[in-house]
Amino acid sequence: MPKVLLSLFAVFAPLSIATIGGGQTIVADIQRQVVDVHHWMTEAEFLNAFAISRMAPGPGSLLVTLIGWDVAGVPGAIVATIAIFGPTTFMIYGVAHLWSRNPGARWQKALESGLRPVAAGMILAAVYVLLRSLEGGFLAQAIAFASTGILMATRINPLLLLSAGAGIFLIARMILAI
Repeated sequence: MPKVLLSLFAVFAPLSIATIGGGQTIVADIQRQVVDVHHWMTEAEFLNAFAISRMAPGPGSLLVTLIGWDVAGVPGAIVATIAIFGPTTFMIYGVAHLWSRNPGARWQKALESGLRPVAAGMILAAVYVLLRSLEGGFLAQAIAFASTGILMATRINPLLLLSAGAGIFLIARMILAI
């Protein structure tokens, strides 16, 4: 078990430092490590863990806690959580100290404007990985795209949209199976 715990820490601690723009930016890298490199989960299991982590209150990075739990139980959940939050906590403390001592500095503005496209690209990579993992094929992907568009254009309750999407998917699958 200690080897698995060390592996969990070795995977998630470096990813912690790469979370530019929030935990959702590293989902693609988490998926690659967990599914493709270490084979701790299948794509479907990863997608389920991601869905659960997004529905639970708290940061999206709690996905890592679920992965740790799945891989090594309670010790795995603790190690994975410390690995994903620990390094960033210490780094942000140091950056905040520098930031507050140099308000409005040119390097701050350059850093902010340079990191925006990096964060956007990482989020797009996460979206790609999650869409590729959907088991429902083109139909599930189309529903996901349509749901995203509706969510962005309206103030509809996401639970209502989730229910409607599931209903549409089930009805379409029944029709196509006939």
